[in-house]
Amino acid sequence: MTAFFDYNLMRKIEISTSATIFDSLAELSKDDQLLMQKAIEAKNTSYAPYSQFHVGAAVLLENDVIVLGSNQENAAYPSGMCAERVAVWKASSQYPNTSILKIAISASSKHTKVDKPVGPCGACRQTLLEYEVKQQQPFALLFMGETGAVVKTNSLVDLLPFSFDKSFL
Repeated sequence: MTAFFDYNLMRKIEISTSATIFDSLAELSKDDQLLMQKAIEAKNTSYAPYSQFHVGAAVLLENDVIVLGSNQENAAYPSGMCAERVAVWKASSQYPNTSILKIAISASSKHTKVDKPVGPCGACRQTLLEYEVKQQQPFALLFMGETGAVVKTNSLVDLLPFSFDKSFL
């Protein structure tokens, strides 16, 4: 629960969000397990020679196509790209008017065991939100480390309250 204070009006509002946490991949529906397996497989195409942090993403489209992406690093760190954005932009360029239904993300590291869910970074959250706004419908997001719990949200708004979108422009 996030509290927000509007000092001009001197009132407090409460913002709530929800997520479902599964103890393991085995607890997911068969469809969600398949999508997460694809995200896990996508990690194998990750190019992460600097951080050794590998991320895979799988995007399920309304036409039942699954598009994969993985993080791609660069010696000039800001020039790299996260798996989520690679997958979403690839999906959008290959299937431009096809809605996203779900996205699954999995991450692992060569340095340490990643045994807790790894959510998308801020830039990815903003990008994913853009696609929810564009298609005028939310999509589910599942994320995990290499083992352990899986988090599932029904919308990016669950991860990004007070979001910024085109309605402000």
